[in-house]
Amino acid sequence: MCHGSIMDKLISFSLPLMLSSVLQLMFNAVDIIVVGHFNGSRALAAVGSTTALINIFTNLFIGISLGANVLAARYQASGRGREMSEAVHTAIALALISGIIMAFVGIGASRTALEVMDTPADVIDLSVQYMKIYFAGMPFFMLYNYGAAVLRAVGDTKRPLVFLIVAGLTNVALDLLLVIVIPLGVAGVAVGTVASQLVSSILVIRCLYKSEGSYQLRFSKLRIKWMYLKPIFAVGIPAGIQSTVINFSNALLQSSVNSFGATAMAGYTAANNILGFLYVSVNAVTQACMSFTSQNYSVGKQKRMDRVLVECMILSAGVSLVIGGGAYVFGSQILKIYTADPEVIQCGLEILSITTVPYFLCGIMDLFPGALRGMGHSAVPMILSVIGTVGTRIVWIYGFFPHHRSLHFLFISYPGSWIATILMQAVCFWFVRKQCVRQLKLSRSE
Repeated sequence: MCHGSIMDKLISFSLPLMLSSVLQLMFNAVDIIVVGHFNGSRALAAVGSTTALINIFTNLFIGISLGANVLAARYQASGRGREMSEAVHTAIALALISGIIMAFVGIGASRTALEVMDTPADVIDLSVQYMKIYFAGMPFFMLYNYGAAVLRAVGDTKRPLVFLIVAGLTNVALDLLLVIVIPLGVAGVAVGTVASQLVSSILVIRCLYKSEGSYQLRFSKLRIKWMYLKPIFAVGIPAGIQSTVINFSNALLQSSVNSFGATAMAGYTAANNILGFLYVSVNAVTQACMSFTSQNYSVGKQKRMDRVLVECMILSAGVSLVIGGGAYVFGSQILKIYTADPEVIQCGLEILSITTVPYFLCGIMDLFPGALRGMGHSAVPMILSVIGTVGTRIVWIYGFFPHHRSLHFLFISYPGSWIATILMQAVCFWFVRKQCVRQLKLSRSE
């Protein structure tokens, strides 16, 4: 990450990560497709209505895994093997504890949270059923994400891809078995998801256990050390709060969509899954930007850090324009994969028409915080993202949407919030970048 040409290394790093995330979503799409075709629009709406809530509950801890990634990348680049090992064991212990906590919280709070979101009465029981089973698998979900973060920190994005393929195929097989052969409906796809998370967590933990590097895992060494937890939290908690609060704004959008009824909810579920493919594609580039910036920052290569950000912007914009343009042009055909209901398809098209083509703005918006986290600065970009993204959407939902009630108008808040956030993040990056250069010069002179 610290030597030679950048673009080819960015592609070789981010492509397996991108494919991993796309496969993960594709297997999640199988859940939606199976229930949509074999259990109808109500079941489709039930599964989709839980997405924003699940993200609110989980993304704080997933954000903390980014802190583990940044810390491990620094130790790897500087050859600090003992610190690397202790940081890895702290991260995995944290993953296990946070997963258990999330299981209890999610199972206990699922119905109340769905009621707060005004989930329709004909959908809520199925939604609660799905959420409770899903949250039972949180320990496995957390272990995989933290383990994969460690592997990404040392430049390995290929093995997590293989693990997801195996887990995803398990998910598909169980979906087909538990919905078509054994008609468990929504509960069947939830059980399939939890089983696939168990498989992926076993594979990533086994990989860390069998590795020969400083990131080798030994269960006897699992313990949380504050000296590593503090820098993990310094980067990870602001990132997690940012993601959680943004998903809170998505939950407000979900609540607004719920007011249109089960058909609109089903259309949003399908469209949101398509947008998910766009998000994970640009997010893979953001992850690459963070890891590359972190390693180059640790060895004092400021100019290379700038080149990383610029080339990540080019790569992110190119990827999102290709995929977003394809989703815009072929939206109707893609939505038919999820459902045969023409009214559901029409609702999905309304959402895609305003969100897909400008999605490159979302990619650029996330790159600035990614680069700043790589330099160890996470709090300020978190605050700006909350103000720009969440603030814009809240103003739109409560100030303008009540006077122009349509799905198309509601989702104009997406590109509007991206533009507002980019402007603030770019100014923040310029000031923080100057401060980091001064600090590096002072450390060299000393």
